[in-house]
Amino acid sequence: MTGAAPRAVVFAYSDVGVRCLSTLLAHRIEIPLVVSHRDNPAETIWFDSVAELAALNDIDVITPDNPNTADVVARLRQCRPDWIFSFYYRQMLAPALLDIPRNGAFNMHGSLLPRYRGRAPTNWAVLNGETETGASLHRMVSRADAGHLIDQQAVSILPNDSAHQVYRKVTLAAEMVMMRSLPLFLAGAIAETPQDLEQGSYFGGRKPEDGCVDPGWPTRRVHNMIRALAPPYPGAFFDIADVPGKVGSQRLIIEGSYYRGLPAERTGPRIYWQQGRCWFDGADGERLLVRGLRLNGEVLTEAGFRQLFGSALIPTGYVLNTAS
Repeated sequence: MTGAAPRAVVFAYSDVGVRCLSTLLAHRIEIPLVVSHRDNPAETIWFDSVAELAALNDIDVITPDNPNTADVVARLRQCRPDWIFSFYYRQMLAPALLDIPRNGAFNMHGSLLPRYRGRAPTNWAVLNGETETGASLHRMVSRADAGHLIDQQAVSILPNDSAHQVYRKVTLAAEMVMMRSLPLFLAGAIAETPQDLEQGSYFGGRKPEDGCVDPGWPTRRVHNMIRALAPPYPGAFFDIADVPGKVGSQRLIIEGSYYRGLPAERTGPRIYWQQGRCWFDGADGERLLVRGLRLNGEVLTEAGFRQLFGSALIPTGYVLNTAS
């Protein structure tokens, strides 16, 4: 590409947004505008700020509630971008936006497309016990995560990785994909591969209430739910009825777990402390090491657990979430 510096408008949020925007800047892409989100005060903000990175580089930032309004479309047209890039931006872009850039619009998605299209792909991959996921750069079309693939990078999911640990790997994978792909974009030499959408599925967003654990699940499934939702995510939980001294159902959040394939001490499901460690005995005869408990948001120590539940808790007051 010759003449004027190549230009891109970037829609971005979270760590993937920061690292991929950083990669564009490192390649001297001119960025007249970044579209991001306002941080939600009800959400735990554990990730880096795209807006702060843009400010360091004197790039204008807007945070519209709806990016597809006429005024945002007009603003982007004035930018005359060669590309639009979307990096973990949380809203779909309408055709009126996708049609603006001279060379197309492209999105970085946190899975190995066509698998795990849609929302929360890292959490879903961990919850379903996958052994790998990754980052995929693809052309944006009107259907979510369905456009032609440009490049992707796989990362491993180890048996005790939390979703947050996997997300950090995916962030690096996204940066690697951008580093490989940008020289091809600049040379006008990208190759596109159609996706076989029948080889994957679409997944919806997850809400805190979706973290309810069925104690009767196999131990590995309980473990996958816990690590998929471990902090900074809202957490997997049991709703416990009839807690001594408490009125109504109480929420017991399990903040982490570690699986070694050890046999249960007794028939489960039950939670108990043994030699200074907290354990979960599953219904299938295996057990998990429990790494942190909270009851209604407060840390529950061994002493507090024993005061409330005695030697063991048998969690039965759950609501089965069939979508999980």
